[in-house]
Amino acid sequence: MDIIISSNTSKPIYEQITLQIKAMIMNGELQTGAPLPSMRALAKSIHVSVITVQTAYENLQRDGFIETTVGRGSFVSAQNKDFVQEERQRRAEEHLQEAAEIGRTYGIPVEKLVELLKIFYAGDD
Repeated sequence: MDIIISSNTSKPIYEQITLQIKAMIMNGELQTGAPLPSMRALAKSIHVSVITVQTAYENLQRDGFIETTVGRGSFVSAQNKDFVQEERQRRAEEHLQEAAEIGRTYGIPVEKLVELLKIFYAGDD
């Protein structure tokens, strides 16, 4: 599992780990039932504290992305399609909120933002 930790961000390390594992699950790189490295193994491979990895795993478990069983380890949870769609929509909402704030700050009319969104959504067709 390739986790890349950046020191050039304000995001805490546990959050970087959490976001990257969520992304791997969401894009299908990690399938339902796939084992995750042990906390110790992952901590050693990315040179961070076991407590940092533990926090990331706890967040992933709380959010329903992984299941942890004492003595067996952590595995990707069976994903509910509605849950996955909700997570994807939440991510899109974050970006749209940022775009709206930029639009308000710089006086870009909402109609122009909607027009741009439609262009980007359509792609290069």
